[in-house]
Amino acid sequence: MNRKIASLLVAALMAPLPASASEVIQGEIMQGWVLPDGNRVAAIRMTLKPGWKTYWRAPGDMGIPPQFDWSGSKNLSAVEVEWPAPTVFREKNLTTIGYRDQVILPLVISVPKKGAPVMLETTIDMGVCSDICVPAELHLKGLIDTDATRAVPAIAASLAQRPFSAKEGGMSKATCTLAFKDGDLELEATITLPHAGGQELVVIETGQPDIWVSEADTSRKGNQLVSRVDMAHSSGGPVALNRSQIRMTVLGSKHAVDIIGCTAS
Repeated sequence: MNRKIASLLVAALMAPLPASASEVIQGEIMQGWVLPDGNRVAAIRMTLKPGWKTYWRAPGDMGIPPQFDWSGSKNLSAVEVEWPAPTVFREKNLTTIGYRDQVILPLVISVPKKGAPVMLETTIDMGVCSDICVPAELHLKGLIDTDATRAVPAIAASLAQRPFSAKEGGMSKATCTLAFKDGDLELEATITLPHAGGQELVVIETGQPDIWVSEADTSRKGNQLVSRVDMAHSSGGPVALNRSQIRMTVLGSKHAVDIIGCTAS
């Protein structure tokens, strides 16, 4: 364990912890609307105590990615969480990615019985962070029974805050190169696209939870954004990657861009 991580863990252990998650974060299920195909849009609103934040699906250094358990729900076959673009929090010793104050997470719900209500029940294991970062759990339950077809403004606004697609962001090419350096597997992504503003960060996800990915070392050279990460399998075994499933999100001060897949250079 390096000194930076050790010092952060010691600080967290010595700091006072909230008695329960409800002290710092509260959640509610929001009614949405019915889509033309009979499926539904709803949302989860999470409100945090001032000074606290929570994490995006890829949380950065030492963050806790949210995990959703929908097993108690009824008339639900699948849920897609539509993540609004997060904020990059750069602090002295680490970088984390997430949301402060309040976030609305739109949900696209696949419904087996069209026209029938959905009993939405979820347990969210997540992290909340102030001067320290601690695990939290939210349990939410609500009946989604609206027959409205008009979008709810607050949910629609959150949907509009999603990262641009590769086409919308002006990306023309994305390549990925894999190499072993000093015994570690390194992936280098080169993305050709306009500047997203400020100090850009590229978040690289493999879609495989058992593969660890380091924080990216990101730099720009003209119209090309170059990002390097180290990768390792949690078991210590070999890493198998499918370039078409690699997800790269460019986070800038002006906007974010979501890129799915890359080609060999």
